[in-house]
Amino acid sequence: MVTITLLCSSALVGGFGYLIADSSTERLLAGAQEDAERRFDNGVKTAIQQLSAIPSAESPDMNGQVIRLLSSLTSGQDGLVATMRFSRETVPSLSSQGLAWPQGLTLAPVITDGLEQEILANRKAHEYIEADIGDGKHTYLVYGSPVPVPKWRGGSVELYYILPVDTELNVARDVQSTISFVGVALILLLGMVTALVTRATVSPVRVAARTAQRLSAGLLDQRMVVKGEDEMALLADAFNQMAANLQRQIVRLEEMSRLQRRFTSDVSHELRTPLTTVRMAADLLYSERDSFDPASARSAELLQAELDRFEELLTDLLEISRFDAGFAMLDAEPTDLVTVVQRVTERLAPVAERVGVELELVAPDPPVIAEIDPRRVERILRNLVGNAVDHGEGRPVVVTLGLDKRAVAITVRDHGVGLKPGEEKLVFNRFWRADPSRARQTGGTGLGLSISLEDARLHGGWLEAWGAPGHGAQFRLTLPVRAGGRLSGSPLPLVPEDHATARPKPGPTVVTA
Repeated sequence: MVTITLLCSSALVGGFGYLIADSSTERLLAGAQEDAERRFDNGVKTAIQQLSAIPSAESPDMNGQVIRLLSSLTSGQDGLVATMRFSRETVPSLSSQGLAWPQGLTLAPVITDGLEQEILANRKAHEYIEADIGDGKHTYLVYGSPVPVPKWRGGSVELYYILPVDTELNVARDVQSTISFVGVALILLLGMVTALVTRATVSPVRVAARTAQRLSAGLLDQRMVVKGEDEMALLADAFNQMAANLQRQIVRLEEMSRLQRRFTSDVSHELRTPLTTVRMAADLLYSERDSFDPASARSAELLQAELDRFEELLTDLLEISRFDAGFAMLDAEPTDLVTVVQRVTERLAPVAERVGVELELVAPDPPVIAEIDPRRVERILRNLVGNAVDHGEGRPVVVTLGLDKRAVAITVRDHGVGLKPGEEKLVFNRFWRADPSRARQTGGTGLGLSISLEDARLHGGWLEAWGAPGHGAQFRLTLPVRAGGRLSGSPLPLVPEDHATARPKPGPTVVTA
């Protein structure tokens, strides 16, 4: 703002200063020129009268008469130099050098050829000349005119007035210097005023920005200082009220979240005791189901299955509560991921065979070693492969393992119904299901992918999803090779190679951890 003000004010003041200085110089010189022209015209008339009074150009006192004429013309006019030049035909004794008053001055430098040609053409003319005629270098206004003398036959008489205009030029320079000084002072004053106004205006905004940054960093007790009753004070007061309201709302939400997490954790823990008792009774009934009638035996089987699912749900709720409370810990150790993937596929192979799904593992030959928590990674893979079996529509499920210097990746590809547009963002939400009516082969609580996402985040990795209706889906887990490492890419593509030439719908949409 200060720079813009200085540039604009410099251009404006400079333009006006130039116009004023130029106008002042022109007026001063124009005034000097009008005065000189008036005096010159009077001098020409006087010269005509006095030369006409001389009966003959061959008069023996011609030289003295011309000197007295020039002296009368310059009398009482400071700085004026008058000179008359005569042609040889007019006054042979004076030749073409003429006479000047005051005497002793060299006038040739101020009478230029151009001026002389104008006089010879019987026209009055004037010029500004900078020259030295014997008293130093000065600027002169030179007027010249022919002087007609009817009694003298032939030849010509020329009268020149040489007037110094240094005074007018010095005044013009003083005016220019004054305008320049005033202009610079005005520009500096405008810059100072703009700087003060800008500082007074921007400082509260900067304070508000810093306070807002501290609030966003979690320092909810930060407030602005309110001074005075102007608009900035009103802004600071409104900002403080907004911050106070946000603090109350955030504290209330944090308290509600804390109570919710505590409630979930307490309920999960409290349900363990009655669940253990019910589990013991259900196990006893389930072991004796062969001695029951068919309806009671079926009831014992259903009770056993639902208790398994209920116990799994409690386990997932406890795990979610640990993530929400920030108590989840990573127990990383160097682990061969090929072994982990094989263990998961072998465990889910019976379920896949039951629904006619073939599990295929694609892994490099050497061991793939990474610093991971094997329990958590195995849980992620169980959820991904189990979902692929449930939604694979009886088609093969391919589990691919890849690695590079910084990361390892595992993709789980199915060729089932796929994901609808926008569902890639929802699959990791808690208790979300693409099709609630679909029969599941691996059970499930609706929390598996949510827990998998948190496990991936705990490793500093990514869990991403891609899908297209009718073309299946693919999930990709990317983990750093070393615990605490940062990821910059993944060894495996998110979009399957068999669908790379087709346009994903939409896609791919990435949900990163």
